[in-house]
Amino acid sequence: MSTLADLLAEHTTLSDTAAAHLQRLVAEWQLLADLSFADFLLSVRTDSGAAITVAQCRPNTASTVFPSDEVGRVIDADVNPQVGRAFDEARILRDEDPTWVGAMAIRREAVPVGFDGAVIAVLTRATDLTHPRLPSPLELAYQDSANDLCQMVADGTFPHEEGNPRGLSTPRAGDGFIRLDGHGLVTYTSPNALSAVHRMGWTAELAHTRLSEVITELLTDAFEATDVASMIDVAAGAASPPTVPYRDIGMRVEADARRATVLIRAVPLRPRGEVSGAVVLIRDVTEVKRRDRALISKDATIREIHHRVKNNLQSVSALLRLQARRTANEDARVALTEAVRRVASIALVHELLSGSVDEEVDLDEAVDRLVPILVDVASGDQTIAVRHRDRLGVLAAEFAMPLVMVLTELIQNAFEHGFDGSQADAEIDIVAQRDVRTLRIAVRDNGFGLPDDFDLVTSEHLGLQIVQTLVSIELGGELVVGPNPAGRGTEVAIVIPLRV
Repeated sequence: MSTLADLLAEHTTLSDTAAAHLQRLVAEWQLLADLSFADFLLSVRTDSGAAITVAQCRPNTASTVFPSDEVGRVIDADVNPQVGRAFDEARILRDEDPTWVGAMAIRREAVPVGFDGAVIAVLTRATDLTHPRLPSPLELAYQDSANDLCQMVADGTFPHEEGNPRGLSTPRAGDGFIRLDGHGLVTYTSPNALSAVHRMGWTAELAHTRLSEVITELLTDAFEATDVASMIDVAAGAASPPTVPYRDIGMRVEADARRATVLIRAVPLRPRGEVSGAVVLIRDVTEVKRRDRALISKDATIREIHHRVKNNLQSVSALLRLQARRTANEDARVALTEAVRRVASIALVHELLSGSVDEEVDLDEAVDRLVPILVDVASGDQTIAVRHRDRLGVLAAEFAMPLVMVLTELIQNAFEHGFDGSQADAEIDIVAQRDVRTLRIAVRDNGFGLPDDFDLVTSEHLGLQIVQTLVSIELGGELVVGPNPAGRGTEVAIVIPLRV
């Protein structure tokens, strides 16, 4: 089955950041579906202008209105014209009358997904209105919160980027739902949320209390209680000062109370930029935490292995460097120096993995730490400026390892073969362009360019042979060598498919 990233790469040319926003939305939209008692479809515009469904979500709180799989279907503009209008008009559109599909009356609502001032997708919210009835207080609180969140989707403020360094999961609305007003006071508490708070040690009702004060009283760690209370007040808009940037603060935490361990998540409600309070989700994870300890131990072991491999490789690199300094043979010294930087680049990746919880490598951090190593190892007294300005993004470890080695060779080749030592303004640029389909990285220098008889296929230079092997076999990409399009010098570019 194709993933969302695969479908976006197949049907659109969205930027990497826009695709990441849609990924975050799909990761969060179960909350929207549950609060709305409705199905959600995510549609994007293809290169030809048609709208196609790329993701689907069904509610846990109601029966689905789409029992079939809608992913991959082109939106019929005659049946659902609101989708196309939402793309063009950048506003929420709702059917005036429900549409009958068989024996089911469905009301559709098109919610534009705003991002960076543009509409990059449309959410269709489909609700079953076949059996109308008077909604309960819980349903009213759910739907009111869902409407605020949908408006935030259109505003481009939901889902917001929130810190989650511990990788905590997200409680569902059914686990426990608390609605706060703009002063942090409880306006509604679901029965499950009330039970969870009672298990924490609270014996009274929650209505009209300030939730942050209740949590402060229940949590056993005073510092943790202060942090959680601040998180809740910031989310609700009741923090002092009120200008605290809530999207820069972690909005979920796992905390120990007197009798239980709970997972708490605060979701700020800011429709049209106005403070409307917050939704607080709470889940009792006392038993789950006990079972997760074994997995946490395993993850720590994997990171420790990466750390030890890094230490061993650094020791090998130091020994090779020492041997190079004591070797009188110039050819041997050059070979050992090249081995030093290759081993150092592999050690760098393992060092980054030792601090990662998901076996992924931030390429921008890797390049920023790699360049000083190469400058230090490079021979010659000429000063060469190396600039890295474009975003490379994050890659899985199995792709990051060969890619870092490729960049090591290309940058080193530019050091060694791009300049003759006489150029005062010597520069090397690392230029990148990334979308949902490909990553293109070019290493450009402003040196004296390629020899007239240069042939990439017949070149016997070991560095280029390593690069060609890694790019074609490990990364499944393409290597292109030519003149620097920005001026004099050489450009060596690699184009890597991000989705196979």
